[in-house]
Amino acid sequence: MSGLTPRERRLLRVMNLYPPFLGAGVRVRPLPGPQRAVEVTMRLRWWNRNYVGTHFGGSLYTMCDPFYMLLLLWELGPGWIVWDKAATIRFTRPGRTRVRAVFTVPAGLADEIRAAGAGGEKVEPVFEAEVTDAAGEVIARVEKVLYVRRKPAKAS
Repeated sequence: MSGLTPRERRLLRVMNLYPPFLGAGVRVRPLPGPQRAVEVTMRLRWWNRNYVGTHFGGSLYTMCDPFYMLLLLWELGPGWIVWDKAATIRFTRPGRTRVRAVFTVPAGLADEIRAAGAGGEKVEPVFEAEVTDAAGEVIARVEKVLYVRRKPAKAS
C-alpha cells in the first residue's frame, strides 16, 4: 500500500506526460509503503545526451525539481504554502546508464514544521537527494531549500 492518496498517485502518473519530463525521458512512479515516496528514473537516450555522450545536466536537474515541494505540500495539507526557494545540483561523475532518484519526506518532519510555523513564521527545510546510476554509484547530489508558511486566516 502506498502512503499516497489516489489523487496524488494519479497526478504522478500524469506527470509522465508533462512535456519537460516527456522530452527528457523522465519516468515517475509512486513507491509502495507507509510514507509518501516517489521514484524518478531516466534512461540515457540520444535526445537527453550531451555533447560528450553522458546525461545532460539540465535533464538530471529536471528529474529532481518538483518532488520535495509536492510531497511536503501533501504531507502538510491545504493550510500551508510550500514553494521551492533554492536548489543546488553537484555532479560527481558522468551518467552513462539509466539513472534513478528517490524522494520522500522523513517521518515526523511535517509535524516539526507545523510546530515551528504554527504562529505564521516561515520555515525553510532543506532536503537532499542522490541521483544514482544502474550500478548504484552517485552521479549527482541535489539540495533543495523550501519556503513553508502557514496560510493566513481569511478575514471575515
